[in-house]
Amino acid sequence: HLSVVLEKSLKSDGYEIQIFNSSISGNTSSDGLDRIEDELSDASYDLIIIGLGANDMLRRINPDQTKQNLEDIINIIVNNDIKIILAGMVASPTNGLSYKKKFDKIYPDLSKKFELELIPFLLKGVALNPSLNQADGIHPNEKGVLIISETLKNSIIKLN
Repeated sequence: HLSVVLEKSLKSDGYEIQIFNSSISGNTSSDGLDRIEDELSDASYDLIIIGLGANDMLRRINPDQTKQNLEDIINIIVNNDIKIILAGMVASPTNGLSYKKKFDKIYPDLSKKFELELIPFLLKGVALNPSLNQADGIHPNEKGVLIISETLKNSIIKLN
C-alpha cells in the first residue's frame, strides 16, 4: 500500500518511476539478508530503500547481529552499483536503555560508514500516534502511510 501511494505521488510530480515492494511483513534483517541475492537477480534496480530492523527490535535480537546483517545487505547492494536510502528505526525504551542506545546507533553508524542517504526514523511523526496507526498500535493506517510516503519521497528526490 505504501509503495502504491509513493509511486502515485512521485508520478504526479512528473517522475518516471516504478516502485517494487519487496517487503514481507514480519521479516527481520536476517530474512532480508537471506532474500537479497534473489531480489537483485529478479529485476534491475536504480535505488533500494532498506527498511529493515523494526522486527529485530520487537524480537530483541542483539543489535550487533542486526547491524552485521544490514552491513552485509548494504555491501551486496553496493557491489551491484545500486543507490541506497537507509530508513532508520529507533528502539522502544521498553527494551531497556542499554539495548536502545546500541540499537539506535545502528543506522547513523552505517549511514556514515557507507555514505548513505539516511532517514533517521522512518516512522517520525507517526509512531505512537493512535490516529495514524491501526488498532495494533504498530502498523500505520492510511493517514500514517501518507506521512511516511512523504518522508520517503523527499529522500528519493534529494538523491536524484
